[in-house]
Amino acid sequence: MAFELMASMMCADFGCLQQEVKKLDEAGIDSFHIDIMDGRYVPNYAMSLNDLRYIARSTSKPLDVHLMIEHPNNTINLFLDSLRKGDTVYIHPEAEYHPSTTLQKIIDKGMVPGIAINPGTSVETVMEMLQIVDKVLVMSVNPGSAGQMFMPYVRKKYEKLTRLREEMGFEIYWDGACSADKIKEYAPMGVKGFVLGTTLLFGHDEPYDEILKKIRNLDI
Repeated sequence: MAFELMASMMCADFGCLQQEVKKLDEAGIDSFHIDIMDGRYVPNYAMSLNDLRYIARSTSKPLDVHLMIEHPNNTINLFLDSLRKGDTVYIHPEAEYHPSTTLQKIIDKGMVPGIAINPGTSVETVMEMLQIVDKVLVMSVNPGSAGQMFMPYVRKKYEKLTRLREEMGFEIYWDGACSADKIKEYAPMGVKGFVLGTTLLFGHDEPYDEILKKIRNLDI
């Protein structure tokens, strides 16, 4: 079964970011997931606009940009102007007064529009937006930091979204506490891609190509 694997770059070694990007690229990662945090929407700071620009220059692979910031409409063009057509940009609907306006700006720039849904956000509250986005990033942990525990009640959210996926024309992606057993369970349900962080990809004494090979060869 084919599924996409995205590297959560906030978990990478920033002491050698150039080598990290190169190794992941050569290992066959599908895209680079970039978490932007403002310290307000989430109580943490992560990657910066300059980090995004550097990675965009360093790889031809798609970028998967997750904006965990308040009122992204105010600064969305800073990010869009640093990306390439076909890159993905996720916003959190709760962070914006009129999220559809921000999503339209993403579409108009030739980017892939997406929304990120927190564990405490119900599918029903984003139903209208499901009709205009191409990707839905489901958070299996509260956003803001790596290394958190999976929240089991999120499974029901995945089940609801898989029933709506074909009707509304979006794909489902997993973010947070992604382990091999979660890929084996949720890929057959219809989850298209998985963001890999410290649980599976980073901080292990094994080359990235070997790790990715094992993941892609899981018995699903």
